[in-house]
Amino acid sequence: MKTKILYNGILVSMALTLTACSQLAEQYSVEAANDTSQTLKTASTANGGVDMTRISQDALVKAPETVDCTLENGAAAKCAKIVVKHQPDNLKIGPFCPETLDDKGGVWNWDGEESGLYRIDEKFLTMLETQGYQFYDADGKVNIVDVRTTQPTANNACLSASADESVEMTILLPLSPVKADQATSLGTVAKVGLALDGVPIFADAPSVLQTGHMPALDTCGGHIDPGGWYHWHATSTDINSVFEHEHVDASCALEQKADALFAYAFDGYPIYGSVDSDGKIPTDLDACNGHTGATLENPKGGYHYHASTEFPNLPSCLSGVVAKDNFTTTAKQGIGAQGGGGPGAGGPGQGLPPGFDTAATTLGVSETELLSAIMKNGGRELDTAAAAKDLGVTEAALKAALPN
Repeated sequence: MKTKILYNGILVSMALTLTACSQLAEQYSVEAANDTSQTLKTASTANGGVDMTRISQDALVKAPETVDCTLENGAAAKCAKIVVKHQPDNLKIGPFCPETLDDKGGVWNWDGEESGLYRIDEKFLTMLETQGYQFYDADGKVNIVDVRTTQPTANNACLSASADESVEMTILLPLSPVKADQATSLGTVAKVGLALDGVPIFADAPSVLQTGHMPALDTCGGHIDPGGWYHWHATSTDINSVFEHEHVDASCALEQKADALFAYAFDGYPIYGSVDSDGKIPTDLDACNGHTGATLENPKGGYHYHASTEFPNLPSCLSGVVAKDNFTTTAKQGIGAQGGGGPGAGGPGQGLPPGFDTAATTLGVSETELLSAIMKNGGRELDTAAAAKDLGVTEAALKAALPN
């Protein structure tokens, strides 16, 4: 009996010891994870830069990491490497194109006659019809094209790309922002930043006046790229301020906070809503809609951008230096695709005209890079000198390579 008791005592002791070890290991693991998270946060926000821990877990493919990177001015730097899904889990998107004139779609910033921000509905589409843009048939059915799989054949189509759940996007953001000697203008579909919800942000979508087609935005200011991934064209968490300012019958279902941190720009500086932490619209903003001041995240003060109350409510330029190769995707086409090409390459409504593949090869650049430079610098009214500078080629070479 004594041996049995001793044996049981040993078992109990061993069990208690294993339990204690397990608890200690679990505690150490949690503390180590917290220490790592805190180290990342402390290191990245020392100069008011990117806090990788703020990016939503719903969007992440894997944990963000710090990597060596090279800025576009040639300087070596440390960057946050963030890999995100085609769309964050639980993010509801749409509507985009209305199926008929009786339906309400998303929104569109019209830049022709009677310009302004509109809800895509019967009133707007019939107004466009009077200006020569026919987006619907005699029965009131809207011409909708999935630009991920099909190129529009009609002169005017409402574009609404389908999603590709397999796509991943890799973003590089400088952890310690560096002011540039000169601000970089953000033209059509230029890279702006990454929202805290893990959705990439791009500048104004292509104009109907340039393409004939309308890549409809939903009521939060986003849509799906031809590569199959969702992105913003607005500060979505403060877009209701725009709707109110411009008297548009629309509302974004996302929580609206005009003083909240919305995103990090590709130069590493934060982007906030339209008001400061005191609830007032700042009056000392520079040309990029940025200034230096205190924020909830950085009470000591630092440079940051603000949304505006007019659409698109994003910064119009970047004050800092971005990292090279800062946005890539696994998508087969669209912005950031390694191969370029395909229906709508470079963004909704931006199918490559004949001869662009040859021109890109001649210039030694990708088709996506060529199209981005053209759209950024005027599209059909191209500033060839500026586009050539962006591409790193001579203006004469660009003119000679471009198709008529």
